[in-house]
Amino acid sequence: MTHLKIGDKAPSIKLFDQDGEIFELKNLKGKKIALYFYPNDDTETCTKEACNLRDNYSMLLKKGFTVIGISHAPVESKKKFSIKYSLPFALLSDPNYIVCKKYGVFGDKLFMGKMIQTIHRITFIVNEKGIIEKIIHRVKSGFAAQQITGDVL
Repeated sequence: MTHLKIGDKAPSIKLFDQDGEIFELKNLKGKKIALYFYPNDDTETCTKEACNLRDNYSMLLKKGFTVIGISHAPVESKKKFSIKYSLPFALLSDPNYIVCKKYGVFGDKLFMGKMIQTIHRITFIVNEKGIIEKIIHRVKSGFAAQQITGDVL
């Protein structure tokens, strides 16, 4: 789905997080980032993915990852989702799909027999120099953290 590939520079990001603060990807230069795109807040599969990342957050930190989630939901939804599930990482709001389109994760998907436009569940690993190091196209929501670290079959 995405037009980006391993070795590409990660497109810039400037969005509001769940606290209404401006988040810019360039401010994380020098850090390894797990940037995960997901369709919506507080839905079954998206919650399963977020909670897997939460439950494995200390392991991800030990391995040097900063976790960032992005979907189209508004800041208020992000805040509620973050509080409800005690999510320790930033959730960014992309209501106009600007960043999602830059990363090539917004498009057609067959859902319940209908073609819809949505965000595809894709994770990008961005290295300390801002280069895409890994792209996970088939995210297994219950094993998202393990896919990020490469600890899953």
